[in-house]
Amino acid sequence: MPLVTTKKMFEMAYKNGYAIGAFNVNNMEITQGIVEAVVEEKAPLILQISKGARDYAKMSYLRAIIDVAVKENPQIPICMHLDHGDTFEICKQCVDDGFTSVMIDASHHPFEENIKITKQVVEYAHAHGVVVEAELGQLGGIEEHVTGVDDVMAHLTDPAQAEDFVKRTGCDSLAVAIGTSHGAYKFKTAPKLAFDVVEKIQKRLPGYPLVMHGSSSVLQEFKELINKYGGKMPDAMGVPEDAISKAGKMAVCKVNIDTDLRMALTAKIRQVFAEKPGEFDPRKYLAPGREAIRQMVKHKLHVLGCAGKAAECL
Repeated sequence: MPLVTTKKMFEMAYKNGYAIGAFNVNNMEITQGIVEAVVEEKAPLILQISKGARDYAKMSYLRAIIDVAVKENPQIPICMHLDHGDTFEICKQCVDDGFTSVMIDASHHPFEENIKITKQVVEYAHAHGVVVEAELGQLGGIEEHVTGVDDVMAHLTDPAQAEDFVKRTGCDSLAVAIGTSHGAYKFKTAPKLAFDVVEKIQKRLPGYPLVMHGSSSVLQEFKELINKYGGKMPDAMGVPEDAISKAGKMAVCKVNIDTDLRMALTAKIRQVFAEKPGEFDPRKYLAPGREAIRQMVKHKLHVLGCAGKAAECL
């Protein structure tokens, strides 16, 4: 089947209490590892492409890789999503390039300006059959060109504003700030997410899908491997997986995961280089990295609760 939007995915996720994994892709090996895991676990899939990924690999290459994944796995609903588009022009270009979902992140602008930009994207995207994710509130941390705030708990999404924002813009899903943070160095201690914000938005917007950004768990097994083989990530800490599972049972229908993918790949490459210092064949170190991604994504699909849910999202 061709690429799909997230409309049916989110409808079923909300109804049945789980979240869809949205995984960032930058090259063939990362995409293969993700897709292989999803096929094995029979889960729906959102493949995200960021500005950094487009700059690194070029859109034409990434689209070709995803097209192969879609063609070879017609039993899996796959959405191609723009992650953190920050202008109307970027979102328009991605709609024109065949994305089935785009994110306009104008959260760094004042509220009324955010509404204006988001509404413009929604009008163009909807006219082309593409769904739109927007953002309200601000996260912490740093990821590619996205720089968050220092005090995440002071910039949580306001439930009343969220209701007004969704009604005035017509966006199809909303990324909310509930205390998560981008990157590997999210927290010094285990975070307490603001689930009360999710509950209040859910009461104001029943049935409406919310999105969690900055939700990698910074898995300790990969942090330990990276550090064992020359890395320096002593303070890396992410979002606890039980918190991710809890969010998926509420109104959160999409959970973004990027850092965990990078760490899995990097950990295995470092291990190969350390154990086989004479290795120079990229296939011999990228293949273990791809396998680590596959295993990690398989695990995450169960944390999210979307394993086995592909058929109901078609």
